[in-house]
Amino acid sequence: MPVPEVSLDFAREWIEFADPADSTHWIRADLTWLCSRWTCIFGRGCHGTVAGQSSTGCCNHGAFFSDKDDERRVRRFADELTREDWQLYELGHEDVAPGRKLKITVKDSLEDEKRHKTRVIDGACIFANREGHPGGIGCALHGLALRKGLNPLETKPEVCWQLPVRREQEWVDRPDSTRILRSTISEFDRRGWGEGGHDLDWYCTSSPEAHVGMEPMFESYGPELTALIGEPAYVELARLCDERLKRGLVAVHPATAANHPVE
Repeated sequence: MPVPEVSLDFAREWIEFADPADSTHWIRADLTWLCSRWTCIFGRGCHGTVAGQSSTGCCNHGAFFSDKDDERRVRRFADELTREDWQLYELGHEDVAPGRKLKITVKDSLEDEKRHKTRVIDGACIFANREGHPGGIGCALHGLALRKGLNPLETKPEVCWQLPVRREQEWVDRPDSTRILRSTISEFDRRGWGEGGHDLDWYCTSSPEAHVGMEPMFESYGPELTALIGEPAYVELARLCDERLKRGLVAVHPATAANHPVE
């Protein structure tokens, strides 16, 4: 049985700073989350968001593409998948004439807007390899990246490699009539899924079982954070996180504290 998850409501520490490469871009970051010891435990203790489907982790509802470029990029890599990479290769290619697009997407509603997302087959994303696949469980696109020596964020839908980091951006008009773009980096917890997030059978960010990383999350998720806010901003973010840990984080993530007691 999963270890009980911590409450979603607890104190957090935040930092806000200007992007060294652009004074009109400000970063607001959740230090409690980024300095936590969360790490993906897929295939090594992950219970899956749906009970009894640990082999498909958090890939049960399909992935909405952020835009057309996101979908085109994923399709380009999907064309490179072989039967050895992809358990549902035949379903993706069924009745597809030469030169035609693979059958990997459907239209679905997201916030009252029709958007393309990956197909869901038998309760999980079409790219999710299940138990019984010779290559093992896991995302076929993730496996392709490892085979090609790429970072998985290059081959997977944006929402997949961003999770469980949440980036929100808004233009802010300040009292002195200047305007900045504020990027907020935080934890994509159960609430990030909307009302349905509370119905997930298990979720990793609030589970002590997933807060077992050997290094703080801002380090282990460095490539993803760099892609979200840019390299100069990430370097500054990492410096600030490291400095905060040296001084002693006050609001430690409770799921991390369950495994790493604060003296």
